[in-house]
Amino acid sequence: MDIIVLKRDATEEEMRHVVKKLESRGLKANISAGTERTIIGVIGDTSKVTEEEEDAIRAASGVENVVRILKPYKLASREFKIENTQIQVRGILIGGKKIPVMAGPCAVENKTVLTAIAEKVKAAGAAFLRGGAYKPRTSPYSFQGLGEEGLEYLAAAREKTGLPIVTEIMDPRDLDVIVKYSDIIQIGARNMQNFRLLLEVGSAHKPVLLKRGLSSTIKEWLMSAEYIMSRGNHEVMLCERGIRTFETATRNTLDLSAVPVLKQLTHLPVVVDPSHGVGKRDLIAPMAKAAVAAGADALIIEVHTNPEEAMSDGEQSLKPEHFEKLMAELKPVAAAVGREI
Repeated sequence: MDIIVLKRDATEEEMRHVVKKLESRGLKANISAGTERTIIGVIGDTSKVTEEEEDAIRAASGVENVVRILKPYKLASREFKIENTQIQVRGILIGGKKIPVMAGPCAVENKTVLTAIAEKVKAAGAAFLRGGAYKPRTSPYSFQGLGEEGLEYLAAAREKTGLPIVTEIMDPRDLDVIVKYSDIIQIGARNMQNFRLLLEVGSAHKPVLLKRGLSSTIKEWLMSAEYIMSRGNHEVMLCERGIRTFETATRNTLDLSAVPVLKQLTHLPVVVDPSHGVGKRDLIAPMAKAAVAAGADALIIEVHTNPEEAMSDGEQSLKPEHFEKLMAELKPVAAAVGREI
């Protein structure tokens, strides 16, 4: 008993009655009101619900059907919610017909450089500014980010350009300050299975961009999304950013087949990061176009005014003029699949 489908004419009182029956068994109810039906998602260990108890729920007034979900991720599953989830961020829709592009430097270096990049990507048509104030690096001696100072620079760039901010969290102890400044909280690939962090972010009232782990399966990725959603935050986006394979010609292997697979399995928006997926700037444009053709709901692309001097990921950062060219080239690809850039 994982989903309870209410009748079209079910009353509020009948719905509350079902919720109380669930709560009496130590379960929680997540109510999703769709255009056709209202669905109650049952949260908790439903394996302990007996057939008799399930039949009692099925017989309750206002209940049309009781469904078991075989997949371990419930809230993220397409069975739980048939309609695609759409997320509004400062008036920008993610998961609709228009494909927003998130662009900016890998790391926030200083206010001047960041503001210049923000202005350039805004002029080219970007909808969001991405930039890391806290940077997870392989080497402890590499640049680790500016912390709250970097967040202040991002907020200043947002004030000047109007671009909402996408920035990464690494530590649950930084949640309050990240929430204060950001519009979308990014969970990086290295933290995809940092379950304590996922639960903490799930308690925040901010949209989450969840990147796929370096060697994670799609099931593991969706289970991580379930951690966030189990705490009440259902505004989750899944970001394909390449996985680790035996191939060395690119930084990672961008798994574009994940996009249509996810569209079948989940209602959550799917974002593609071709910059991390290939790690080479001359490969970003073709993979960005392929991502749009595959059905991506948004793109996240690294842009820097001077990639040669970038403190992080300069090799995979586009110059503003190349980003502008790419934005123009994406439009006919989007149009071909019934979308817009």
